[in-house]
Amino acid sequence: MDKERKMMIFLLLVAAISSHVFGEEWKANVVKNLNALVTSCVVIPCSFTLPKEHQTSGRTGIWHLSKQRDKQIFSDDEDHISEEYRGRTQLLGHLNQNNCTLEITNVKEFDTGPFCFRIKLTSTSEDFSFAEDCVEMKMLLDPPDPTLNHPKTFIQDHPNSVTCSVTYTCTSHRPILTWSRGAKDEISEVHKEHDPGKWEVLSILTFTPREQDDHSELTCTATFHGKKTSSKTMVLYVKRTENYNHIIIPTVVGIGTAVIFGFFCIFMMKKYKRRITELQSQDGSVWNRLSRMSGRIRSGGPGPSRSDQRPNNVNSKSNAKQKFSKPRFPSPKSQQKSCHYKEDDLDDGDDYINTADLNVYGNL
Repeated sequence: MDKERKMMIFLLLVAAISSHVFGEEWKANVVKNLNALVTSCVVIPCSFTLPKEHQTSGRTGIWHLSKQRDKQIFSDDEDHISEEYRGRTQLLGHLNQNNCTLEITNVKEFDTGPFCFRIKLTSTSEDFSFAEDCVEMKMLLDPPDPTLNHPKTFIQDHPNSVTCSVTYTCTSHRPILTWSRGAKDEISEVHKEHDPGKWEVLSILTFTPREQDDHSELTCTATFHGKKTSSKTMVLYVKRTENYNHIIIPTVVGIGTAVIFGFFCIFMMKKYKRRITELQSQDGSVWNRLSRMSGRIRSGGPGPSRSDQRPNNVNSKSNAKQKFSKPRFPSPKSQQKSCHYKEDDLDDGDDYINTADLNVYGNL
């Protein structure tokens, strides 16, 4: 009895394990939810597994509405595709590689799904619908805005980087990111997958801001398949590089001005000293001329002419002797009776001139 019970338990375990293993072999991996931009495109990642006995069989794939299996959005036979989806869907994956990825272009507002994948085996005419693994889409009328990541302030004349990113679900036609400034060699781009079917493009702009870039605008624009665009704008705040020009320049100018002024003062002082020396050397001749002029004025004669400014001492002495010679007194014999000579009469004649003064002031 115990042996039968043990055997029964063993068979049940084997059956449970086998059913579990074989049940997972008919499996599809499809993204449950996706965002789709109207007028753009969307790519639905999909993969599947088959039992071992059917892995070498020929196969075809069909995508259909979950509640309307006859309403096909994709089929190898284009005549079976619903008219509203005809020419807008195609398989990007290869069924022989268990890849059932689907692309829908020119997305419409009614392309919400849910959409399910069904596989049909050509050798046995069997098909299997993965109705439990379907995708449902959310329609976006406007594209998502880019996201900018950047420092609050930029350092002047130092390389800085700004990143612009945007998400997308159409990997066959990726959005294009452009900048309002920057050369091609200053921009790099990276694509990465966050979740199955959800991608992000990242554009990195590296540039060196200048002083004139302060408070200027920088814009990143994303252009999606279907010609829809979105953009994001930021303002650059550039911090000027620390320098001491505002101190050095005025100091240098002040020192230069002081040096120039000092040289000018020294030059003027030397010039005036030389002039004073010259004037002092001429003081004797000046006083001589003034003395002669004063003598002429006292004698009633005319002032000195230019030709008489420097008279000859010898001639002046001889002339003085001739002009002012001592008058002869009459002989007592000839004038015995009276002598009218008075010493005061000498003053009635020519003006007396002190020849000694002439000798003193005339010598130069």
